[in-house]
Amino acid sequence: MPTDSELLAQRVSAVSSPASPPSLSTVRVVVAVVALALGGFAIGTTEFVTMGVLPDIADGVGVDIPSAGHLISVYALGVVVGAPVIAALSARLPRRALLVGLMGAFLLGNVLTAVAPGYPTLLAARFLSGLPHGAYFGVASLVAASLVAPHLRGRAVSSVLLGLAAAMLTGVPAATWLGQQFGWRSAYWTVVLLAAVTVAAVLAVVPSSPGRPEATVRGELQALRRPQVLLTLGVGIVGFGGMFALYSYIAPVITDVAGLSRGTVPLILLVYGAGGVIGTALGGRLADLALFGSLVAALVALGVLLALVALTASSPAALVVGVFLVSVGASVLAVCLQMRLMETAGDAQMLGAALNHSALNLANALGAWLGGLVIAAGLGFRAPSAVGAGLAAAGLVPLAVSAVLRRRETAAPVAAVPTPSGVPVG
Repeated sequence: MPTDSELLAQRVSAVSSPASPPSLSTVRVVVAVVALALGGFAIGTTEFVTMGVLPDIADGVGVDIPSAGHLISVYALGVVVGAPVIAALSARLPRRALLVGLMGAFLLGNVLTAVAPGYPTLLAARFLSGLPHGAYFGVASLVAASLVAPHLRGRAVSSVLLGLAAAMLTGVPAATWLGQQFGWRSAYWTVVLLAAVTVAAVLAVVPSSPGRPEATVRGELQALRRPQVLLTLGVGIVGFGGMFALYSYIAPVITDVAGLSRGTVPLILLVYGAGGVIGTALGGRLADLALFGSLVAALVALGVLLALVALTASSPAALVVGVFLVSVGASVLAVCLQMRLMETAGDAQMLGAALNHSALNLANALGAWLGGLVIAAGLGFRAPSAVGAGLAAAGLVPLAVSAVLRRRETAAPVAAVPTPSGVPVG
């Protein structure tokens, strides 16, 4: 019976570049993956820096902070809309050219953000900036997986996502500092520079890779009719929402529950970022070893850890450890979800990988909304973590259904996987 990694390897081989990984030197592969991860670093910086300079933006365009907060929501909306639409429409295009085009569109969106004269144009610019987000990660993940041997594909995909985690650790704090010192627009000009460097790096070191000329929009969107794809998206939206229930309200947890000063908030966020880097790297290795088992373990661990944070948040030491471990668990979960969607999407792997980011942004909205509800109900700032534990537990429901279907599928004869030339694989 084929393992998860073997099934994914067959499907990646069927839809990725015809060039075999051994034809590239190790140095060339590493440099190419770093170039792809640099785009993730730029995207992660622009996604989260808005939170750091939100008061400055509000003052700059003459709105209150809650109104400025809509800039975060509209970016997330752009991700949710753009990921499936762009991935489905662009499956035929050569992948290196597509990466350059997506990063160019991202660059333009951030230029428009930096020069926006007022609030309405700023909202439109943030929406446009979010559109290429998921599709870029979808294409970059597939290209990275095609560059390495089958047993290393989880690590290659996690390395691309590592750019996003590294942004939380270094890019967001640095851009936030620049925005506070030199005006909020300088934070987005920094992102523009990162995007420009990414375009140059992709053109210079990422090997050319053809698209799928036989792909159609209808065919790509057929992936959304696959039960395993829908169930995995459900795990991401509900289960991963638990992390955002805590993260969205981490500042008052630090100050009001643990009794620490406001000055410690950036330090604990730094701890969160370090956990994300470690968890993303670990997630790739676990996905290569046992993808589905790692997905289950990461979701269970996330629920337990969120419950422990809710119980122990009044202890500063316990909160620091808890935030770090929650970040590790959530990052492992994100990588495993990405790989699982690539595995279950059939030939529409790019769409599957892109949809992961739509799901995670919906998880962001769900976790923040439910966390806000329990705070507004007077249950205190521990309550969002308890809600997060409940969301992680709820995510086990679609995962259990997925496990049942998966057992039936693996018990049946494995169907041959067609290649673009029509010759079956496996």
